[in-house]
Amino acid sequence: MDHEITLVVNGAARRVSVPARRLLSDCLRHDLGLTGTHVGCEHGVCGCCTVLLDGEPVRSCLTFAVTVDGREITTVEGLATAEGMSAVQRAFAECHGLQCGFCTPGFLCTVTAMLRENPAPADDEVIEGLSGNLCRCTGYQNIVKAVHRAAELLAEES
Repeated sequence: MDHEITLVVNGAARRVSVPARRLLSDCLRHDLGLTGTHVGCEHGVCGCCTVLLDGEPVRSCLTFAVTVDGREITTVEGLATAEGMSAVQRAFAECHGLQCGFCTPGFLCTVTAMLRENPAPADDEVIEGLSGNLCRCTGYQNIVKAVHRAAELLAEES
């Protein structure tokens, strides 16, 4: 039996019919065509599937789509503005905070929420804030640099 739900995804209300056990990651990717949300481990460990739910990072591979009916979801596709990439996206590109890019959408969503809560984190706060996201390519040094650069860019914008 399918359930009709409405998700506000990247600012637009989207109506979709899903089975009760459809994961939010699958709903976003397969039902709504938003393939920026990646699925890595499917156990909530790697963070690749992280999206923002009402502004807070959540693992979309552990969240049933029916449980977020009527709520606001921001995927990596929704981080950019009409003017271009967000400060976090620009910083990751500028500081080479990505290599293969598979984990990048989860990192971008996580860092966006982190910097909203703590606009000037210390190194240990950045490392703690990123601890739920795994990257197999970068070694994390440039990701940490990218977070600090994003904080600078956001401070300049304000």
